[in-house]
Amino acid sequence: MGITNKATELINNAKEKIKKEVSDIENRTDLSDQQKVDQIIKVFSTFCAAIAVQPIPFADIFVLTPIQGYMGKKLADIRGYDISESGANEVFKELAGLVGLGFLAQQLAIGAYKTVLPFLGAITTIPLVFGLTFGIGRVMDHYFIKKAKGEKIDKEALQNIFKQARAEGKKTAKENKDEINKAKEEL
Repeated sequence: MGITNKATELINNAKEKIKKEVSDIENRTDLSDQQKVDQIIKVFSTFCAAIAVQPIPFADIFVLTPIQGYMGKKLADIRGYDISESGANEVFKELAGLVGLGFLAQQLAIGAYKTVLPFLGAITTIPLVFGLTFGIGRVMDHYFIKKAKGEKIDKEALQNIFKQARAEGKKTAKENKDEINKAKEEL
């Protein structure tokens, strides 16, 4: 099976598992919007971290970006901002540009861990990708809250949210290693 087929299979498997855990979450009445957002970000961060340790060198950006874009779609739905799934991918790309080259550097580090330093991969990739996805999720949430209210987006605020959330995400990944490893095995 080629890299493209494996990547497509991983994306589809992850979307199915994510769909089961977050399907129609925006319509649930037993959770506050913030609880829904927190659950979405944690579930997507877990699955992205589990996917990132799969043996597909340097293909992560092509696998993770559509999944993170889908996370954006779910967050937009919760916050009442109308966006299509393809539009969520565009928002994700815009926000990744706003939060800086740290995103690209992390993608390159993931690829290096899988090829040059594979023995460090499992140890470092999980918190790295979980933290990245967690940070992007928090940035997207802030972005959609502002957009839904018609307010201006502050680039500096987004960068600060990303830095703080990425650090929080790395810590959360370490605390949830078992859950992430279970997701990895399911993929």
